[in-house]
Amino acid sequence: MTVSTAPTGTARIARAFARAREQKRLAIVVYLTVGYPDRAATGPLLRAALDGGADLLELGVPFSDPLADGATVQRASEIALRQGVSLADCIAEASTIVRERDATVLLMGYANPFLRYRGGLATFASDAARAGVAGIIVPDLPSEESAEFDAALDPEGLARIDLYAPTTPDDRLARLVPHARGFVYCVSLTGVTGARRALGADVAEFVARVRRHTSLPIAVGFGISAAEHVASLRGVADAVVVGSAALDTVSAAPADGRPEALRAFVSTLVAAGKS
Repeated sequence: MTVSTAPTGTARIARAFARAREQKRLAIVVYLTVGYPDRAATGPLLRAALDGGADLLELGVPFSDPLADGATVQRASEIALRQGVSLADCIAEASTIVRERDATVLLMGYANPFLRYRGGLATFASDAARAGVAGIIVPDLPSEESAEFDAALDPEGLARIDLYAPTTPDDRLARLVPHARGFVYCVSLTGVTGARRALGADVAEFVARVRRHTSLPIAVGFGISAAEHVASLRGVADAVVVGSAALDTVSAAPADGRPEALRAFVSTLVAAGKS
């Protein structure tokens, strides 16, 4: 019997946050839709994000009804779906970048693709763990309804990352946040993903409410699109998640310049997160 010495998903996440903390900066999580703008672009873009200094990669699983996402991610999903990109393809992309760069990779997708994965959730969890995936984010899966997912993920060491909005009452935070794994994802605003000119005025107060219930790192996402947003969260959060702005950067660049444009964009976020 061969015993795996590879770190578990939660260990990979902890390692990524520890590295950023040692460097006295916010961790940077970059979201990219697998298969956007085309299948061949995904690998080079993931490598470019890492070259720019990204600490964690969030691979978007294309889905036809992405209810938490704004126009940018919706369009990226539609394009990826037209190319037939599946959850299995996303796991394969994760496997490649983990093998090449020992990256910390999360899959962000809606419940349906995970539930419909061939062989079910247990097979998905096994395949994802074998690929080196660290965890998943499922925006339409409330923590209270996650038992089936957790039963499959926990034995494989995969983290299920919960999202909490500023409207979450304190009693719900107190009940659920202590059971979080990996890190806690705080949504900066009420609404869908998408670049914003400014973050909500109550982000710092919201993060402080969440921090009362956990010692895990806290990441803030939704609406973060510029270096000044990142800088404003120094001393507030432990990480930022940037998705729509990363996709917009890719979309605006000429085809042969997309990886370099993304690398440069991510590097500005890393610099802005340094204390």
